Amino acid sequence: MPREIVTLECTEARKEGKPPSRYMTSRNKKLQPEKIEMKKFNPFLRRHTMHREIK
Repeated sequence: MPREIVTLECTEARKEGKPPSRYMTSRNKKLQPEKIEMKKFNPFLRRHTMHREIK
């Protein structure tokens, strides 16, 4: 099964002293071997920020 569940964490929240927002998503390991980066909404900062895959 090539799909795996990954966690995305906000990259900007810690710099501002706020808790990081996290999202769960899945990706196809074979077609997308690199780490995912997406713009998602951070409710603590009340704006869209860059979220990066964490392990």
